[in-house]
Amino acid sequence: MAIKTLGLVSAHPVKSFFVYMLTRDIGLQDAILDLLDNCVDGVQRSETRKHLDKPRPYAGYWARIVLSEKEFRIEDNCGGIPWGLHDYAFRLGRVKQDIDKGRRMIGTYGIGMKRAIFKMGSDCIIRTHAKDASYRLRFSPEWMSDESKWDIGAEEIAPAAERGTSVLVRGLYPAVSQRFSSCAFVNAFREALSTHYAYIIGKGFTVYLNGEPVRPKQVRLLFAEQGDKSFVTHRIAPFIYQAEHGGVDVFLAVGFTRDIPSKDEAEESFEDYKERYSAADAGWTVVCNDRTVLYCDRSAVTGWGVSGVPQYHMQFIAISGIVVFSADDANLLPTTTTKRSIDAQSELYLQVRDKMIEGMKLFTSYTNAWKGKELVNTSRSEFRKTSTADLSELRAKSSRLDMTTTRGAIAGRQYKPTLPRPVPTRTEERISFSRPTKAIRQVSKHLFGTPDKRPSEVGEKCFDLISEEAKG
Repeated sequence: MAIKTLGLVSAHPVKSFFVYMLTRDIGLQDAILDLLDNCVDGVQRSETRKHLDKPRPYAGYWARIVLSEKEFRIEDNCGGIPWGLHDYAFRLGRVKQDIDKGRRMIGTYGIGMKRAIFKMGSDCIIRTHAKDASYRLRFSPEWMSDESKWDIGAEEIAPAAERGTSVLVRGLYPAVSQRFSSCAFVNAFREALSTHYAYIIGKGFTVYLNGEPVRPKQVRLLFAEQGDKSFVTHRIAPFIYQAEHGGVDVFLAVGFTRDIPSKDEAEESFEDYKERYSAADAGWTVVCNDRTVLYCDRSAVTGWGVSGVPQYHMQFIAISGIVVFSADDANLLPTTTTKRSIDAQSELYLQVRDKMIEGMKLFTSYTNAWKGKELVNTSRSEFRKTSTADLSELRAKSSRLDMTTTRGAIAGRQYKPTLPRPVPTRTEERISFSRPTKAIRQVSKHLFGTPDKRPSEVGEKCFDLISEEAKG
């Protein structure tokens, strides 16, 4: 029997559903950071590998972000979007997976810019000036609502003085407009920029938020140098681990950022405690291709409360670590699709986390050993005589350390410092001597009314009586 053809069944995506699904699992702040990632990726495409390997490869490059009740704007001078890449840049999803091969990008899925636009509003104009073309296109409200229309027209525009891109989003959704007009949101976003972009800003990139430059917040670890007063008496240094595995370079360092609290201080109420101590630098920061994807995490994801490491407590407020993953293929990095979190099931990350745990144990052990009131004062005094190092300085110092080779699933090299231990203070001494049995029994009968007490009891009683008399 012949099979009768009834016709074609459409499997085309529904635009509104596609847009909804793209934006539902990402926060507004992270969506904007995706756009900033695109700026930095533009520098990666524009510059040579030799230039990008310099200590400050982003010097001279900038991005300006403006948040207001009526619109969102981001513009940069990072090279623009070449016309030859328009299909890659504006389609919903990436087709050419190897287009950025050899470049240390963070984007892997081709959805960041579109997702950010759809998250904020219904009308977006993009202008870009690249080496091969200057052009403009618009995601209009009509395009957003037309389920059958997927193509967008591009118009040629006059070249600008600098190559770069601007994204203007209007028709902001009410909730987005309200947040952009909130000082609390703007201040929180500035804080996020200062931490998540600390290492890129440290490499010369400039980020402006509503006209003001963002100041980076980098983790600095105590690292005793030859000229420090504490170098001989109380040498503090971080645990460092380096490896290369499957196309990913790994650099890890964990140590102290500041002096440790005493046991009593750590047990104070949080409200009183935070007035004098900040937890802002405590925990683990994870960086992938220069972007911070976790900042000062203090959960099991980074090893707290795992494999013998205690749960995070205010007692460990001085302990901080940083892990840097770098790869020419961003698909190899242990990140989630939002690029603001770690894929905790990544085999690479789980192996590196074992080293994070090994390093943490050194510093939680030190904190426990020195938390007594008098001991912690000694520790503080020595910490204040010790130098600190940021990420670039840690890398430079590690090249001069006597590192040992490690084996296991990921072979690498590590430096495990020998941290100072308190000098034990003995509060008791043992007294031991022999006397004739007959004499011991006589003293026993005299003290206890029976000759049968154990010699140790007799000795202890004799000492206690003389001790009381001596105090007299």
